[in-house]
Amino acid sequence: MLADYAVRVEQSRGRRIPEPQHPYRNDFQRDRDRVIHSRAFRRLEAKTQVFTRRFSDHFRNRLTHTLEVAQIARTIAGQLGLNVDLVEALALVHDVGHPPFGHAGEKALDAVMREHGLFFDHNLHALRIVEDFELRYAAFRGLNLTFEVREGIIKHSHDYSVEQFPELAEYLLDQRPPLEAQLIDLADEIAYDTADLDDGYEARLLTLLQIRGGVPGFDGFYGDAERAYPSAIEKLKFNEALKRILDRMVGDLIHNLTDRIKAAGIRCLGDVRAYPQRLATFSPAVEEERRGTKQFLYQNLYFSAALNPEKIDAERVIRQLFDFWMVKPESLPQSYQEKAEQESLPRVICDYIAGMTDNFIYEQHEKYCGNT
Repeated sequence: MLADYAVRVEQSRGRRIPEPQHPYRNDFQRDRDRVIHSRAFRRLEAKTQVFTRRFSDHFRNRLTHTLEVAQIARTIAGQLGLNVDLVEALALVHDVGHPPFGHAGEKALDAVMREHGLFFDHNLHALRIVEDFELRYAAFRGLNLTFEVREGIIKHSHDYSVEQFPELAEYLLDQRPPLEAQLIDLADEIAYDTADLDDGYEARLLTLLQIRGGVPGFDGFYGDAERAYPSAIEKLKFNEALKRILDRMVGDLIHNLTDRIKAAGIRCLGDVRAYPQRLATFSPAVEEERRGTKQFLYQNLYFSAALNPEKIDAERVIRQLFDFWMVKPESLPQSYQEKAEQESLPRVICDYIAGMTDNFIYEQHEKYCGNT
């Protein structure tokens, strides 16, 4: 049973190009399936989350991270009576706009674009992917997703103003997104906070002593695991503590959002959209813990000396390829040369690079830039 404030698929604003109803899948389920079968989704398997595979095949990549976000988001949505099909579609599509090399790649791509008076935003790039770049269907370009999924792609983690982005005016920028979209950013945070601690520990870039002393709540949970499983190896006790942190964040989000919905008198989707702030938040106590965990990860993992060479390498590869194609656009694939006749060359090059996997961009760099 859906809550009164949930999105109902039968009330969807529909697709750009109308299509007949499928006999046994609703429109949000079809959107989910279209995302899964897209080329952009498959490429996530070869895109860095935090670590490249030079460390280990067991570390998360963009695809495995996306699946973890979808699992967490579905659990939360089910408990809140939200539309699980819409939530799953949004979770699966939320990272398709990310370039290679993780956040380092995004930063590098944005930096070179700003030199041309432009910028790179992975949410807006994801919208371009599903609206135009995917070529799978004879009847239309893109995936022809429903309005609600397209709206969630750009609004799940960021509020855009119609003054700055008039081209997005159709997405109700003066209103809050549905709760199905609001919870995606928080599920994303839960997934990568806990996963990055796990991968950082496995990579031996984070020690148990560091984590117990620096991650809010972890020491207490690890102590619980030691008492419950005294003969277990350290890694299994670590897993138990990390599981309890994840469960604490998920449970807190469910309970806090439930309380906020009641306190705000939310009765329908229109109330959610009209509310002055986003309703989906952690409680103040857990939000403080979340901030502490994130600060710990930035200080001890993301900006660690061990990962710095990879960041520098990512910036070098992206910048050199970008500069090469700015000088020799005839070396771009024919389809991108044709796009450059309609759009600015920097944007076209950015689109091409953003779609690459880590492996492919290295191949292109070796082909066009050699070992420089």
